[in-house]
Amino acid sequence: MAIWVDADACPKVIKEILFRAAERTQTTLTLVANQTLRTPPSRVIRTLRVESGFDVADNEIVRLCATGDLVITADIPLAAEVLAKGAAALNPRGERYTEATIRERLTMRDFMDTLRASGIQTGGPDSLSQRDRQHFAAELDKWLLQRTK
Repeated sequence: MAIWVDADACPKVIKEILFRAAERTQTTLTLVANQTLRTPPSRVIRTLRVESGFDVADNEIVRLCATGDLVITADIPLAAEVLAKGAAALNPRGERYTEATIRERLTMRDFMDTLRASGIQTGGPDSLSQRDRQHFAAELDKWLLQRTK
């Protein structure tokens, strides 16, 4: 089992949590991005650089992830695709996407896109709080523990 990261938009602090967890548990961690990324020297941490373009990194993650893997992403359509493949999906705020919640998230995302397209300013997400980081680390640890059973 492996961890895949939609790394272009993943906050640095979340990557650092992932680096420590991957080393501690010797879990393969792959950061997928359309730019060069810095990672600590490691046998289990790697990067995969893809070409620039709409959904190129997302499509590569979907292609490469397998049942039981974990994908870190805030991209709801990507989360839906990896769930359909049997992988788990976790966003950088620590929310674990599930089959039960992903449809609601997709609907809300589409609604917000419609509002923005009609000119309504919806604002962006709040900045990542200490609580979000702790929640992410706890959910990551929960997944790591479940995979060892």
